[in-house]
Amino acid sequence: MEWRDQGMVLAVRRYGESAAIVEMFTECHGRHAGVVQGGGGRRMAPILQPGAQLDLTWRARLDAHIGTFSVEPLQLRAAGLMGDQLALSGLNAICALLVFALPERVPQPELYTVTLRLIDQIVSGHDWVEAYLRWELALLEDMGFGLDLGICAVTGARDDLAFVSPRSGRAVSRAGAGQWADRLLPLPSFLLGQGPATGPERAQALALTGYFLKDRLAPALGDRPLPVARQRLVDVLVRKNLA
Repeated sequence: MEWRDQGMVLAVRRYGESAAIVEMFTECHGRHAGVVQGGGGRRMAPILQPGAQLDLTWRARLDAHIGTFSVEPLQLRAAGLMGDQLALSGLNAICALLVFALPERVPQPELYTVTLRLIDQIVSGHDWVEAYLRWELALLEDMGFGLDLGICAVTGARDDLAFVSPRSGRAVSRAGAGQWADRLLPLPSFLLGQGPATGPERAQALALTGYFLKDRLAPALGDRPLPVARQRLVDVLVRKNLA
């Protein structure tokens, strides 16, 4: 068995004396692991960093085997972010959530494209926090837990949408919420394309996506805890008054 693809490094763990098992998010093969011979050594360390874009060749005797990767670097990203705590926290949160959520060997081409666009935005130094929050919505969508933010679940109205039902994931207008508003999750207007986000709205968005990641997606994956890297990103955003 053999295929060639491009992909982004998500995680690396040592394997034996000098090899490493590398988790990749690939363009055509989804999340896929393989052994990189020499991957645990110093020569490969700068290449096998989270966020690095690699050209891959995967080989195995049988498709069910973990197989081995031959890798060539295309774009190395993490080294340029080492002095930027926020950017590095964002990159780590993205990689950790992908390892957490993605099924193995299932192509996710749209999410792959959105993820690379987000990471390139982080590397460029442009404001990327709003794009990250929309990326979490895209991740939930691809995992089958997408939010319906287009129309009020109660009245059918498309205007003045201000809440999300924690039960259904559907938007609710102020009029539709009525006396139940305090039981609903605030819906920041920037997620509807209505202007840039304020700090409080970013905090609301993190709480919104965090709820569905923790209370909907995680139970479907065996009730595992969310990656610590996401909370570290939230903490950095709060310290920098960005959420």
